[in-house]
Amino acid sequence: MRRQPAVVDSPSPPETASSSQPEVIAAVDLGSNSFHMIVGELRHGQLAILDRLRETVRLAEGLSASGDLSPDARARALDCLSRFGERLRDIHVSRVRAAGTSTIRRAREDTGFMAEAEAALGHPIEIISGLEEARLIYQGVAHSLPPNDGLRLVLDIGGGSTELILGQGNEPRALESLHLGCVSMTEKFFPQGRITREAFDKARVAARLELRPVKAFFRNATGVQSIGTSGTIRATERVASELGIIDAHSLTPDALDQLIERVLTFEKIEDLSLQGLSERRAQVWPGGLAILTELLRVLRIDSLQISDGALREGLLYDLLGRLTHEDARERSVHAMAARYQVDDAQAKRVIATADALLEQCVTGWHLEMPFSKDMLDWSARLHEIGLDISHDGFQRHGAYIAEHADLPGFPRAEQRFLAFLIGSQRYSIVNPSKDQLPRAWRDTALRLAMILRLAVLLNRSRSTMEMPSIELLVDGNSMALSFDSAWLEENPLTIADLEREQGYLRDVGYELAFS
Repeated sequence: MRRQPAVVDSPSPPETASSSQPEVIAAVDLGSNSFHMIVGELRHGQLAILDRLRETVRLAEGLSASGDLSPDARARALDCLSRFGERLRDIHVSRVRAAGTSTIRRAREDTGFMAEAEAALGHPIEIISGLEEARLIYQGVAHSLPPNDGLRLVLDIGGGSTELILGQGNEPRALESLHLGCVSMTEKFFPQGRITREAFDKARVAARLELRPVKAFFRNATGVQSIGTSGTIRATERVASELGIIDAHSLTPDALDQLIERVLTFEKIEDLSLQGLSERRAQVWPGGLAILTELLRVLRIDSLQISDGALREGLLYDLLGRLTHEDARERSVHAMAARYQVDDAQAKRVIATADALLEQCVTGWHLEMPFSKDMLDWSARLHEIGLDISHDGFQRHGAYIAEHADLPGFPRAEQRFLAFLIGSQRYSIVNPSKDQLPRAWRDTALRLAMILRLAVLLNRSRSTMEMPSIELLVDGNSMALSFDSAWLEENPLTIADLEREQGYLRDVGYELAFS
């Protein structure tokens, strides 16, 4: 029986922690085949791993073509997350970053599964894109290996997708996420668990076709250190070592061919039994082995080293980066501002005004979390990106870009939050419930949007003159602005804008007064 979970009501990660004791942080990886959790403690600026948990949930097996999860798969996932949540509560973890990958990306959003999963875990769960998954995998690998300034090619075969990352040092250069997974490949090409040479041949051809569009780029780099990670690859290396097929801890194309021949001595997956291969891994291994064999052949990899670091470690180190002010989201925002030629001076003026207004309504509107200030600042920085497309409806163009662009560090829900703020900066405010924001974020999003709107409105003249002191009082759904009377009299257009703004805010249930 699942224990009553904690209530989820805040963005990830939570921003409460005791400064008197070492801080404990955790990452949860909701994979297509297995769920993983890793817990670490910050000791004198260093991360010490306290615990690792892994459970096979076979979520991808229960996903239908229409995006529905079977009751069995749903129950396995929720039971696992309840146990993870209990462990997190027992060891008093202060900050958690949880991420759903391929199967959760493909599942329908209106089934209620995510709400139940977050309640079971007791923490919000991000749904990350394939490219964000690849970036985090690379971070996990880079932090788990000795420093190396050369090129690295990282391969990760998951239950529902395969990630390829070419990077240098700690920075990824190219990212790809392919629709190849050990669960989906095994189900498709080994029906009823039958093992045949024809099945392997068809699975390998399918993998080869999926790799065709990306192979030229990833295999043309020279002097590359090739690294494999996660369940399929690590299990394959373990089996090859146990069978004496490889001497060192690295895989070769010939070794994989020999493993396929060993697998072909079995007629059914349920009978598959090899040294080093667990029963649960055996259920999805043939499809994963076919993918891995083609990865090495197509990408011309002679030797694949193995890393213990993967997505869960990447999540943990990315969370650590946020705590030490090395936030990938900050880099993404600045890169996007540069790409769309944002007027930096105007953005800074809007940010300054927005921050001044936010400071005055933090308590009244319960906007204490740093997440609120971060989202407000990022939306102010990017509020004019749509101008690079057209002045007419530029807020809509900007919102579309923010929601659909690749923004490393941002999970899907946070990109939608950012897009909502940018799209609501002028004219009518989009209903946040229709924008598919998590219910717990909607009031925060609406109030931050109103602060951003005022900051944009008050800087509409793009004047370099210093903004006078402005007072903002909030009480529930009421807002009251107070200006220096002389300044307001000198800016009749601002008065007209504020009068128009009163109507827009009234449409969403808020009253604005100014004097």
